[in-house]
Amino acid sequence: MKTRIVIAGGGFAGLSAAMYFDKTLAREADVEVTLISRENFVLFTPMLHEVAAGDLYPGDIVNPLRRILRRVRFVEADVQSIDFKHRVVRCLGGLERFELNCEFDHLLLALGSETNFFNLPGLNDWAITIKSITDAALLRNRLVALLEGAAIHQSDADRRRLLTFVTAGGGFSGVETTGALNDFVRDAVQYYPTLNEELIRVVVVHPGGHLLPELGQELGDYAEQKLRERKVEVIKGARVADYDGSVVRLSDGSSISAETLLWTAGVKPSAVIEALPFQKEKGRLLTNHFFAVPGVSGLWAAGDSAAVPDGNTGTFYPPTAQHGLREGRAAARNIEASVLGEPLQPFVYKTQGQLATIGRRTGVAKVFGIKFSGFLAWWLWRTVYLAKLPRLAKKLRVMVSWTMDLFFGREIEQMVTVRDVEQVTQRLERLRVRMKREAKIARNTDRERSDPERLALERDANSRISLTPIGTTK
Repeated sequence: MKTRIVIAGGGFAGLSAAMYFDKTLAREADVEVTLISRENFVLFTPMLHEVAAGDLYPGDIVNPLRRILRRVRFVEADVQSIDFKHRVVRCLGGLERFELNCEFDHLLLALGSETNFFNLPGLNDWAITIKSITDAALLRNRLVALLEGAAIHQSDADRRRLLTFVTAGGGFSGVETTGALNDFVRDAVQYYPTLNEELIRVVVVHPGGHLLPELGQELGDYAEQKLRERKVEVIKGARVADYDGSVVRLSDGSSISAETLLWTAGVKPSAVIEALPFQKEKGRLLTNHFFAVPGVSGLWAAGDSAAVPDGNTGTFYPPTAQHGLREGRAAARNIEASVLGEPLQPFVYKTQGQLATIGRRTGVAKVFGIKFSGFLAWWLWRTVYLAKLPRLAKKLRVMVSWTMDLFFGREIEQMVTVRDVEQVTQRLERLRVRMKREAKIARNTDRERSDPERLALERDANSRISLTPIGTTK
C-alpha cells in the first residue's frame, strides 16, 4: 500500500510543497504525491499589474508545472469537495467536466483565495478583477479597446465616460495596478489625434485614512502624493456601494460615471474551505503551529487557505506570497516527518519586508524595518521579484521585456477582441455538447455489451410506444 499525499492548489504554497516532495518523498516507491490545480501553470502574481500595463507579456510570468515537477503527479482539475469519511478529494476535470476522485492519506489544502464582492449590487456582473493572468491580459486589451472606442465617438461626455477608470481598494494590488494603468493610458493617448489627456480620469477609492496601510502612514502618504502628481484622484474614507456597468456609486452619496471599475478591495478563501466543518479565522482554516488542522488526522493547510498562528505576535501570519512560499515548504516537511514517524517542527518566520511600485519608475519599500521610496525602491522591487521568479528562462524573458520597454516604450496593439471571445465561447460550447453526446453513446455501448438482451427489449418497447397512435391504447 502506497502512502498517498495530495496537495490541493498550485499557487505559491502548493507548488512550494510539491517542489519539496519532488526532491524527497516522491522519490520513494511506496509514496505517491499528487498536485491538483485548476491551471497547469503557476502564476507569479506580484507582476500581474505589469502584464495589465503592457510592460510584460502574459507568458513571461507563468511557468508550466509539468516542467517544474519531475516525480510529483500532476492533475489539472477543479476541486469541488472533500469526503473525509472515504478520504477522497472530489474534482471536475477535462473539457467535458467529468468527475475525478483522488484518494489521500495526507491532504494539504492550499487552494488560495477568491474575489470577495461582499454581495454588493452589480459588482459580480460588472466589476473587473486582477486575480489571474486572464484578468491582466483582458484588462490590457480592454484599455486599448476603450481608447479605440473613444476615438470614434463625437461627444466629449461619451469619451470621458469611456476613459474614466475607478479602482476600489488602496492596498498593494490597487495602488500598483492603478499606477501602471494610469501610465499606460496617458502614454498611449498621444497616438490618438482625436483624444487628449484631459479626457482621461483615473480614480482610487479607499475606505481607510491612507493608502498602503501595511506600510504605514508615511509611505502611504508618499504614494498618494505621487499618484496625485500624475493626475490620479484619491478618494479616502468612502467605499463603493454599487455599480451598474456605467455609474459607480459611493457610500458617501457621490457617484462617478465610468465604463471600468477595477475591484481590488477584498478576497476570501476558496468555497471548498468555506464548506468544511472545522474552526476558521476570518474564513481561513485554523491550524496549529505545525499546519495540522485539529479534529482530523492527515489534514493540513497552508497559504491563503490557512490561519497559521504567529507565536511572536499572538496573531496570524498574513496571506502574502512570501509567507505562502515558506508555509508550503514547512508544511511539506511536517507531512514528511509524520510519514516517517519523526517529530514535527513549529513554523516560525519574521516578515523580511514589503515592496510596491506606483508607476513611473517609482516605488515604496519597507525592508527589515527601514522605510524608503522613489527610484531606489522601484529598482529594489524589480530586483527582488526578478530573483524570485521561477526558472532561468522566464527571468531572461522578463529582463529582455523590461529592456525593450526602456528603449521603445509600450506597444498598444489589441491582441484579443470581443469577436475573438465570442468565437471561442461558441466553439467551446459546441465541443462540450459533442463530447457529452459521445460520452452518452459510450455508456449505451457499455450497457449493450454488459446486458444486450435487456437493452434490446427496451429498444423494442420504445419503438412500439412511438408507433402507437394518439388516443389509442395497446
